[in-house]
Amino acid sequence: MNAIVKHLDRTALSEWFEHLHRHPELSTQEESTADFIADKLRGWGYEVETGIGQHGIVASLTVGDSRKAIGLRADFDALPIQEVNDLSYRSTIPGVAHLCGHDGHAAMLLGAAQHLARTRAFNGTVRLIFQPAEETMQGAPAMIADGLFSRFPMDAVFGMHNMPGLKRGEFYFADGEMMAAVDNWEIELTGKGGHGSMPELAIDPVVAGASLVTALQTIMARNVAPQHRAVVTVGAFLSGNAGNVIAQTATLRLSIRTTTPEDCALVLGRVRSITRTQAESCGCSYEIREGQPGAVLVNDPAETARAAAIARSAFGDAAVHHPGPTYLGSEDFAFMLQQKKGTYCLIGNGDTKMVHHPEYVFDQANLPIGAAYWVALVEGCLA
Repeated sequence: MNAIVKHLDRTALSEWFEHLHRHPELSTQEESTADFIADKLRGWGYEVETGIGQHGIVASLTVGDSRKAIGLRADFDALPIQEVNDLSYRSTIPGVAHLCGHDGHAAMLLGAAQHLARTRAFNGTVRLIFQPAEETMQGAPAMIADGLFSRFPMDAVFGMHNMPGLKRGEFYFADGEMMAAVDNWEIELTGKGGHGSMPELAIDPVVAGASLVTALQTIMARNVAPQHRAVVTVGAFLSGNAGNVIAQTATLRLSIRTTTPEDCALVLGRVRSITRTQAESCGCSYEIREGQPGAVLVNDPAETARAAAIARSAFGDAAVHHPGPTYLGSEDFAFMLQQKKGTYCLIGNGDTKMVHHPEYVFDQANLPIGAAYWVALVEGCLA
């Protein structure tokens, strides 16, 4: 067992995690979550700044005389999904749950914070970044715009996420491009409402939307080179409330993922043109609401090698995989890596449901392991 793990307060780690899981808050609404985290950090003697990018927190601790500084980032927003797990600590908020493990991420960084404040076995400044609104890609850009890196200087920044399907408690690092850029768009089609028995007197946006969903899939099949990676997912199709009513509008919510600037421009351009032609062919008008532009997550090779070496020293060669897998999933930590060198790693969550599944469960056995990685990284980088 890793030596740091033995000295962590595992009972507290579990209590913090279960509290956060019971009380999830959606992106940009995380006020109570932020208060809970900030109170803990103040109690351990950190200099705590709140309200960064709305609900973001930066907690700083300086030990010794070194001018070196690093940042550790954890996210803490929840998802608009109904949890179906039968857990003693299940979500108490209908339709909202921590089904991506951000509660676990926040608890692991809190565990590291407590240990670092007690042991102070480093020389320099550690900045703990607790970030809101990762799920909507708003949190990191908002914190950066609010002076994250100008107000809180740091040499490098590090992130971590759990991943189902990878071996529990083991670490996975990848050089360069690790995750895709995501563009979250909403398309609203407007037709002409009417009675279900008289479609000739209406313009049906559901038919237009169904046609559009199918047409959008041709982008990957016939526009993107087969050796490239991209995907267009229509995750929500919202229209109407009754079977005998032709709705006035239909709304599609899209998740568009690409791995190169060229493919991004191509795919987004095709989404725009296909939406226009499909809407016109059905007699509908349309509006495209574009969200925060996406960014590919690119790890710095030198920082990745350093973090992987520190993890090997702390947990052994068998527990560290470098190079590890890459994914079409997305992370707004990518925006932080555009500003500062650093790396983002994965900690395996074992054989569980995938993140964003209503039966996903964060494996609590990872809490002390993830916290110990953060401690080892601080002590290694700020030796």
